[in-house]
This record gives sequence, C-alpha cells and structure tokens, in this order.
Amino acid sequence: MLSAKSLFQEILDNDESFRLFCSIAASGESQGGWENARIAALVPESEVALAPKITRHGADEDKHGRIFNALLKKRGLEPVDVPADTDYTMLLERHGIGLAHDKLKADRPLTVRDVITYLAHSRVTEQRAAEQMAMLLKYFADDPDLGRAVRMISADEDNHLAYSHEELLRYTAAGHGPYIRRTLRECALAEIRVHRDVSLAVMARMGRLLGWSRGRSALLAAGIRATYAYERLAGWRRMVRLRTPERRDALGGPATPAPEPA
Repeated sequence: MLSAKSLFQEILDNDESFRLFCSIAASGESQGGWENARIAALVPESEVALAPKITRHGADEDKHGRIFNALLKKRGLEPVDVPADTDYTMLLERHGIGLAHDKLKADRPLTVRDVITYLAHSRVTEQRAAEQMAMLLKYFADDPDLGRAVRMISADEDNHLAYSHEELLRYTAAGHGPYIRRTLRECALAEIRVHRDVSLAVMARMGRLLGWSRGRSALLAAGIRATYAYERLAGWRRMVRLRTPERRDALGGPATPAPEPA
C-alpha cells in the first residue's frame, strides 16, 4: 500500500536512501544554524534584546544537524554531498526569500525591516518544518533509533514557530503590519514552489536508489504536484496567519543538548 508511513519506512530501511535523507536534513539544519548566528550578530542596537532568541534558534538548528549526522554514524554511514536541486535552504535564498547571504557575510548591522524579513521567512519555513516533524512523530515516535531524535526536533520546531508568531505580532502592534503581511505572502508563495521542486527532486533520487517502477514514481510525482496545486489555491494561507501562541517566550532559555547516540 502506498502511504506516507510505508514510503518513509522504505526510505529509512535502505542504507543509501537513509543516507541521502539524513544528509539533506543535516545540511539544511546546519545552514539554518549559520544564518541565525549571523543574524544574531548583526541585529541593530534597537533590537539587541532579540539577539539571544535568534542565537537560541541557531543553536537548535545546529543541534538538529548533529542529530541527523549522529543517526548516520550509528548505522556506520557517511554523509553524501547534497544535490543542488534538493537543497531547500539554498534554493529559497536564490529565490530572494529571507536575507541574502551576501548581506549576512558583511559586517554591517541589519535594519529593523531586515529583522522582520527574517522573522517572516522563519514563520513560513518553520510551519513546513513543524508539519513534517509532526508527521514523522506520528509514525516513528516509538522507533528505537529515530524516535528520540524526532521527538526532540519536533518540540524545537514547535518552539521556533511559536517564537516567530509572537515576535511578528509584536512588530505588527508596533506599526509594521502592512510590510509583514506582504512579506509573509511573498515568502509563502515562493516556499510552496521550492518545496514542490525539492520534493520532486528528492523523490526522483529515492526512486532510483530504491528501484521504484515508473508507474510508482509517476504516482508520487502526481501527488506532489496535486499538493502544490492545493497550496497554491488556498493552502498557503495557513503559513501567513498570525496568532498568539500558547507557548509564550518559547526561545527564552538555553538550547537543550542533543541526545547522545546509543
């Protein structure tokens, strides 16, 4: 039966597909850690109170990268180079979503609008991350190897999403609402395109590694395109709504350490 659980189980059971899956995840998380660290270092003086939360966000992302690398190590596997068409983080940057890396590599302070752009990018991408981890948590929470990692990462992604909601609502109250709404919409529409393209690229590679039939690969690709069609029509709106989170000050403390591989 072709289900999300059976699909992911097949990917996780095969060393080569598992290696690609963890390598892509680790690379994206590590890139996010670098971006957040640079943003924390460059926040304008007026926003310096936000820097510890951005630092915490980056530390969490770095931790997630280490977790995926530890899962590889536990199976005696080495990471592989991430194919360019599967690099979600870099493709978003190339589409002008979030803050350009040239800006982050410079030593000039960011502006308040830059900080808002970063938070809007986080609100959209953390929605995707939280949903994906919730799905893995549903299916693999009790898995002896993956379960603990998935539980920790899922909790962190929920914190990141709560934090971005809370901070964007604060900036909305300060008069930045029109820019926030416009930026959220632009980010969401770009993200769903990138997510579609990356999903197609990843599934094509998984299909070759796992020997899927042309029919099965075509069916999965059709499902990805159907999901995009729904998101383009209406689903993107879930990524731009702002609400007061139940979890307040979600990034107000230190990052929790990564679990040690068993």
